[in-house]
Amino acid sequence: MASWFRRSRPRAEAPSLTQRDAAVAALRVDLAELTPPVEHFLGQCAALHMTFFEALSHATANAPRIADKDALARVCDISLRRYLALVAELERHKLDRTDVMEPHLIGVEEFERRTQGADWHEQVASAHVTIGFLTDFWMRLAGGLPSPTREAVQAALSEGDLQSPMHRIIEGQIAANPRLSSRLALWCRRLVGDTMLQARSALVFHGDHAREEAQIEPVFTELIAAHTRRMDRLGLTA
Repeated sequence: MASWFRRSRPRAEAPSLTQRDAAVAALRVDLAELTPPVEHFLGQCAALHMTFFEALSHATANAPRIADKDALARVCDISLRRYLALVAELERHKLDRTDVMEPHLIGVEEFERRTQGADWHEQVASAHVTIGFLTDFWMRLAGGLPSPTREAVQAALSEGDLQSPMHRIIEGQIAANPRLSSRLALWCRRLVGDTMLQARSALVFHGDHAREEAQIEPVFTELIAAHTRRMDRLGLTA
C-alpha cells in the first residue's frame, strides 16, 4: 500500500489541453488496462451504488433536524437516480441485474459495515468521504470501457450534486459544535484505507506487478489529493 503514496513522475502536458484536463486524461490512460469487463464493471458499480443509497437513507432517517432530513432526502434522490442509470445500462446490455450484482454484494456490504460510523455525524462524514472518493475513482476507471458504455457510466456518475449538500451539513455540524472537528477529522482519516481497498478491488490485474503498480500509483495519488481538498474545505486535516 505504501507504493500508492509515492510522488509520480511529471507528465508532459499536451498543448491542446489545460493542465487539469491533461492530468485527467493521463489518469484514464493509466487505468484503462486494469478496467474490468463491462459485466463485472457494471455489476460491482451498481452494487456499490445500491449501498450508497442505503447508507444515505439511513443517515436521512437519523438526521436530528428537518433541514438536514430534507437535504439528505435530496441527496438520496440523486443517489437513486445514479443507481437506476447504471441499472438501465445493465439492461441495455441485456444483463440480469441479480446475476451480475450478486457476486459483489458481500464485498460492498462489508465495506458499508466498516465505514458506516458510530453516530449520525460520522454517518454523514462517511458518505461524504467514501462517495466522493469512489465516484472520482469509478469515473476514471470507466475510461477503459468501450463507447457508448463509457459515456453512459460517466453520465450516470455525474448526475446531480451529492457533495455540496453533505459538505454544508458537516460544515453546519462543526459550526454548531466545534468539538466535533477533531473527532470527524480522525474518523475521515480512518476511512481512507478501507475506501482505497474497495477501489482497488475493482481492478483487474494481469500479472505484471511492477508495471501495474506504476499505473495505479498516480491514480491513487490524485484521488487522495482530491480527498484532501475536500477535507481542507471543511477545516479537517486529511
